[in-house]
Amino acid sequence: MFDTVLFPVDNSRQTLDTSAVALRLAQRHGSRLVILSVVEDEDGAMHDQAAVVELLEQVRSSFEKAGISCEVIERKGKPAFVIGDVADEINADVIVMGTRGLALEDDEHSTAARVIQLAPCPVLVVP
Repeated sequence: MFDTVLFPVDNSRQTLDTSAVALRLAQRHGSRLVILSVVEDEDGAMHDQAAVVELLEQVRSSFEKAGISCEVIERKGKPAFVIGDVADEINADVIVMGTRGLALEDDEHSTAARVIQLAPCPVLVVP
């Protein structure tokens, strides 16, 4: 059912919790798993690129230890738009991503809310 799972990561602690959901989904469906890191190249730039690289490696390593091979894609741009574009490029069947717990009235600032609006496939948002 889910041949390709897209898992966007950011520099939040929640990424590791969300990765467990992406891993279980990929294992259950024998899916191809693609990890995506998006770095904003504007004033609101990613705070700590080294931390993101370390987190990407940690997530990739945990997937491979569980027997799931994965591909890592790194891009620059506005996260919600890049996530939607990459999902379209790779024919993702589902996007699995976390949310930082932003209030509903502040959802115009939520990447997850924007991805839901733009995505070409279902989005599984892990609270």
